[in-house]
Amino acid sequence: MATTVLMPHMGESIVEGKVLRWVRREGQAVQKNETIAEVETDKADVEIPAPTDGVLAKILVPEGATAAVGAELAVIEPAGAAEVRTAEPPRPAPAARRPAAPEAAEPEAAEPAAAAPARPAAPAPRPVPARPAEAARPPHATPDEGEPAPTGRRVISPVVAKLMEQHELTLADLERVEGSGLGGRVTKQDLLAHLERRQARAAAPERPPPDSRARVGPEPRPAPAGPARPAPAEARPSGATEDEPVEVVPLEGLRKAIAEHMVASVRTAPHVTTVAEVDVTELVRFRAYYKARFESEVGAPLTYLPFIVRALLAGLRAFPMLNSSLEGERILVRRYYHIGVAVAAPEGLLVPVLRHADRLSVRELARAIHDLVERARVRRLRPEELGGGTFSVTNPGVFGGVLSTPIIHQPQAAILGVQAIRTQPAVRDGQIVPRELMYLCLSYDHRIVDGATAVQFLQHLRADLEHPLALLI
Repeated sequence: MATTVLMPHMGESIVEGKVLRWVRREGQAVQKNETIAEVETDKADVEIPAPTDGVLAKILVPEGATAAVGAELAVIEPAGAAEVRTAEPPRPAPAARRPAAPEAAEPEAAEPAAAAPARPAAPAPRPVPARPAEAARPPHATPDEGEPAPTGRRVISPVVAKLMEQHELTLADLERVEGSGLGGRVTKQDLLAHLERRQARAAAPERPPPDSRARVGPEPRPAPAGPARPAPAEARPSGATEDEPVEVVPLEGLRKAIAEHMVASVRTAPHVTTVAEVDVTELVRFRAYYKARFESEVGAPLTYLPFIVRALLAGLRAFPMLNSSLEGERILVRRYYHIGVAVAAPEGLLVPVLRHADRLSVRELARAIHDLVERARVRRLRPEELGGGTFSVTNPGVFGGVLSTPIIHQPQAAILGVQAIRTQPAVRDGQIVPRELMYLCLSYDHRIVDGATAVQFLQHLRADLEHPLALLI
């Protein structure tokens, strides 16, 4: 029986991916879990493994094409099955969403308000559609993008439709936006760039008359013609002078995805942050003593993070509400532990997930965390490593951060911020002595977790980290 290779779910907010390269070609034998394709998303480049042994019979989405999550990418047939049917015309992949042929177009009477722009029409007031997404998306379309419409129609995602409503754009206005998506589809990034250029043109100061002497300096450059040109690097915001250059950095890709996720988290959950001071002097000494031997035996550096994650797991068992999420009127308390580890990649912050972390020892945690971090930095994570976390840890302390209020990674209930370890004076047995101190900052969803629970959870972590040998038992 043939097996279909699907575009996998690759984490929250990722709805599609672009096929960068097929590692295996049609007709080649593949083995289960062998990488057969590489896919690019806004967050990372991921490898698609073969779900079974067999022969790669047919590739449905070619290199360079974009496919939605859940779309069919390829077909694998059992080894020894009938010869691959190369004479059969390739069926179009639903995710590739190629535009329909002209002869398949519906009659003009079925066209929505944004019919083919080539048809001349007398000027008229622009109607504002009540629900452009519903007007353009067929019933069988996916929630994010939908299937291709007949020639002359626009496929509108709910995100684009919402932006159109917010900015009072019509379907006719949308025809002026050059789409970079599949089949010329206008993506959210296309529409935002169009709105930004329109706003920049509206805000540009008018050129003074020739006899005006109020302005000093060269004449302002005219607005760039056409929507395809980026804003000039020397563009200045209102109030900036010519000797105050401004670099224009587009908010796109991973940075845009992070921005949207952070805003959504703050809007969704009432954030509260509680801080605990931890004396990690014994942990610092233990690591310094064992570090070289550990790296030679394990093949990964010994950082403080494996100990912190180990203590964290014990705390989550003792206070399970920290390992939960709110879904409607229900609190889902998870009895498994998938720990997200924030990684500062060149493109922005990634949070790969360490699945079933409670099953790993400190040694295994150190090796697994090192592997996740290294692959995250070069965008080589597997799809399942980008989502499904139940609790997250971020470590601004590695950059010298002393105190922070991290934002919760939705839909989780909490996130732990690990701060820098600093040698500070402390009172022990009536004496002032140097100790290695650090802060742990816990941000949590106050709808789920109370302050008393958060403080007790942090004290549980503090007790374990101050006696690190207990974490090894």
